[in-house]
Amino acid sequence: MMIGAVSGYYPNNSMYANSINNNSARTDFNPKPNANPDEIKKAGRRSSPEECETCKHRKYQDGSDEANVSFKAASHISPESAGARVRAHEGEHVANAYKEAAQKNGKVVRASVSIHTAICPECGRTYVAGGTTNTMIKYTNEENPYVKEQKSRDAAAFRGANIDYAA
Repeated sequence: MMIGAVSGYYPNNSMYANSINNNSARTDFNPKPNANPDEIKKAGRRSSPEECETCKHRKYQDGSDEANVSFKAASHISPESAGARVRAHEGEHVANAYKEAAQKNGKVVRASVSIHTAICPECGRTYVAGGTTNTMIKYTNEENPYVKEQKSRDAAAFRGANIDYAA
């Protein structure tokens, strides 16, 4: 198949050979063919993921004003378990919103959690950088005169709307 004068065929389904006349695949692409790909230093990176100091010393801390959630003090999480721990932490914020709504005669209209990722500048590993929880709680105030007026208008509009034919 030709698209824009570029052939879609490469010999041996590998990277294109060193010269056009040589149809053999590159042999210098992976210096350690049996090595773990996570242990190989990638181009443009200072270290491999196994020896990355940035990932080893990364700390997470909660920036909210809620006192009963985890990570109020900065603490380290391994990159492998960061996703689960951050999701659990953001779940604590959602649970607090439901508890607050129940205590103050409110209703949780919306609760959304966003998990943020980033790429480590030293080793190139994608990691969970943090999370954000957005909640919307609707409170009803029975003493508010506007709420009382709205309820009386709703009562007038719905009065007689349902008829019991069996009676």
